This record gives sequence, structure tokens and C-alpha cells, in this order.
Amino acid sequence: MRKSIVSPSPVASTPIPDLWRDLERIARVEITSEDEAFPIEHALDRTESTGWRASATGPQIIRLHFDEPLAIHRIQLHFIEREAERSQEFAIYAGTVAELREVVRQQFTFSPGGSTEEIEDYTVALDGVTVMELKIDPDRSHDSKQSRHYASLQSLRLA
Repeated sequence: MRKSIVSPSPVASTPIPDLWRDLERIARVEITSEDEAFPIEHALDRTESTGWRASATGPQIIRLHFDEPLAIHRIQLHFIEREAERSQEFAIYAGTVAELREVVRQQFTFSPGGSTEEIEDYTVALDGVTVMELKIDPDRSHDSKQSRHYASLQSLRLA
């Protein structure tokens, strides 16, 4: 029999931090609109804090075309709305140009007197992704043609 004596104190494991991808370097972005003061780079850059905002009201699309096929294991989105009470919905699609599949769809409500931020963090198993699309409908309680609200995205991170 082989035997060894081990220390009774547990050894704490150090978690491996997620390695967020540099989206500005590895992807080309298409957007349906953009406020000049809040460009999409501000939502993709890990050091910027102002985020992206659309220049037009109503539903918007942010589409990332990756230079090479990616394996994506984690998607994190951060939304902020401090001024208006509204219900927002977003959907993420991923795949190739020939076939995009819905990954997640989420709806939530902002309230200036209560919930002003929404952070969604998803563990996924996506391989060979060349295109990822984020559709944001900032005003689910109204007809999209009568929407008064602007889509915005504080940050988007992929690992």
C-alpha cells in the first residue's frame, strides 16, 4: 500500500479569469444606426465606459463578422436605462452567414425608481461562429413604428 500524509487545511483553488476577446481587433461591425457621441466601439472596448446608443428610435441590430471562425463559451451583455420606464427585448443569433440560429432571447423592464441596469451572463457552447447578431427592441410595450426609445448597450463581451 502506498500512503502519504496530507495537510488538513484545504488548498483554495484560484479561479481562471475569463479571457475576454478583443472584438475591435477580430471583428467587423455592422449597425443599423449610431449616435456619434456613443459609437459602437465604446460598447466593445473594455476600457471605455459610455457604451453605444442608436441615433434612431425603435429596434436595432448590431452584427459582428469575425475574421476567423470562433468558439464562444461565454456571452456577457450590460444594459443601462436610468431615465425611462420601459420593457426591452433582445435576441442573440450566432452561426455562419448561411445559417444563423437563435442562442438566447430575453425581455426585461427598466424602472428609474428601481431597476436601471441589466447584466446578462450566459455560458454557451458555440463552435465555428463567423457571425453574431444582437437584435435590440428598446420598447416592447409600443408598436415599433411608434417607439420613442433609443436602443443602447453599455458593453458586450465574449470569451
